[in-house]
Amino acid sequence: MSSLRALVRSRCGDDRGQLSILVLGLTVIAMTLVIGGLAVTSVHISRMRLLDAADSAALAATDDGAEQIYERGVGEDLPLDDALVQQSAAEHLAGRARPHGLESWSVAPGTGTPDGRTAVVILTGQADLPLIGGLLESMGGSVTVTVESRARAGVVTGAP
Repeated sequence: MSSLRALVRSRCGDDRGQLSILVLGLTVIAMTLVIGGLAVTSVHISRMRLLDAADSAALAATDDGAEQIYERGVGEDLPLDDALVQQSAAEHLAGRARPHGLESWSVAPGTGTPDGRTAVVILTGQADLPLIGGLLESMGGSVTVTVESRARAGVVTGAP
């Protein structure tokens, strides 16, 4: 009987130190969740900043079209075309500081006007992720954010 007890004790062993492993494992899981939440929040904030830039670029494009109306005379249709929207959006981004949290940004294909009155601006940017950005880049990856904004100009008529 004593040999059976000795065998059970040798198999079960001493459970000292088991709590340390559990605490370490839970700490790693908690830190992973915190860092992941921080990265997701950073990407969302970068997306909102990029959307703000796309909104202002679309408004700038319709303003450039409106300036051409005033040069030609009131009563004309808004003279937007794809080239004007793309050029206006690129100039607007060049004159504006890149928001914090974005490594790069550019005007994406698809920027233009579908109907001559609506400016559609599509921007893409590379998000900078805190804490894990370097790790992600070393693995050959990055987070690309793409946003689309539209600005529509109303019909310009003569003064009442």
